[in-house]
Amino acid sequence: MVRRVSLLLVGALMGATAMGVIYSAGVPAQAAGPSTYKELAIFGDVFERVRAQYVTPPDEEKLVENAINGMLSSLDPHSSYMNAKDAADMQTQTKGEFGGIGIEVTMEDELVKVITPIDDTPGARAGILAGDFISEINGEPVRGLKLEEAVEKMRGAVNTPIKLTILRKGADKPLEFNIVREVIAVKAVKSRVEGDVGYLRVISFTEKTYDDLEAAITKIKKEVPADKLKGYVLDLRLNPGGLLDQAIYVSDAFLEKGEVVSTRSRNADDTRRFNASAGDLTDGKPVIVLVNGGSASASEIVAGALQDLKRATVLGTRSFGKGSVQTIIPMGEKGALRLTTALYYTPSGKSIQGTGIEPDIKVEQPLPEDLKGRVRAEGESALPGHIQGQNETDEGSGSFAYVPPEAKDDVQLNYALDLLRGKKTDPSFPADPEKAVVAK
Repeated sequence: MVRRVSLLLVGALMGATAMGVIYSAGVPAQAAGPSTYKELAIFGDVFERVRAQYVTPPDEEKLVENAINGMLSSLDPHSSYMNAKDAADMQTQTKGEFGGIGIEVTMEDELVKVITPIDDTPGARAGILAGDFISEINGEPVRGLKLEEAVEKMRGAVNTPIKLTILRKGADKPLEFNIVREVIAVKAVKSRVEGDVGYLRVISFTEKTYDDLEAAITKIKKEVPADKLKGYVLDLRLNPGGLLDQAIYVSDAFLEKGEVVSTRSRNADDTRRFNASAGDLTDGKPVIVLVNGGSASASEIVAGALQDLKRATVLGTRSFGKGSVQTIIPMGEKGALRLTTALYYTPSGKSIQGTGIEPDIKVEQPLPEDLKGRVRAEGESALPGHIQGQNETDEGSGSFAYVPPEAKDDVQLNYALDLLRGKKTDPSFPADPEKAVVAK
């Protein structure tokens, strides 16, 4: 379990809204009219004036990049231009692997704190421990760096060395570790058995998500006999989204039939519908999906599909409400354009843009005292310039994005476990696929 969305894997996924539902495609551009190009001439004149007369010589490449991003940010919060480095980082996110040492970190007292080393990675083998504080990276102090900057310094090409200086409780002097980076495969799905219930936490939707999910379900089946297994909890809390195809595959893993999602752009002819195929990996066992304000985009596709098709009961608080699809358009060596090209719709024909997924069973997760008044609810509807959803109201979308670090304190998880074990009852559980709500 993780506590805050800001918890990172070194070189892995960052930011609750950094991901989304993503296509990757080469899309031909259409020429603008003559009048548009006349207007663009004004931009050229301004650029030349700035380049020639600004008080200090400007970085011309940055000027153009910022101008492009200014245009895109005026559209919506999720369209942007990625330079070559940003585009490479996006590829790293969606691949689910990177060159690094394999430690999960956060920031505390201006130092990088190790939450846990990942099993069988260079960091774990070198002897780095949970609770260690990284004070220097390659001889440079960590103090003054943002977490993202420190993470960037720890990432690097495979087979390259890195030196970490670590402060450890009980050690009388700093420890030095010389580590060689390797390919770190980030698990997209974490799982465990909660007695007689299979617990599946989908962290993000990368190229590895479905395979990780299938392996996790297979492992749970081996650990718990079918006649003893009460069902599954699919935890999508704090999941920022990712690849559209993986959201479809994950939904399909629990379904025998039905439309999973449709995407609709400004041209009606470009509407795409994605359907489930036969074969439920969980053999029809009851499923409860957990969501909160950190469940966005691809995770909302899964929650919406399983909810509308009555394959699962959704429990928790209202999700983020990001119902748009971004297409990644390569721009050669210069990077890539991330452009909102469509909205997606759940099987019932509903857009969740600006509204989110409303759980079947609302269960609030209390905030600890040290977070009360210091965090706010997460939601698409609060983002400046967001696309107004067709079903959006003043109530908006989102809720608090918090999950306790200890399962015993997790009110939402324990409520789900009680439902699966029959200790609690609710009219919406178990879900009945015969009552599926689909668009007519």
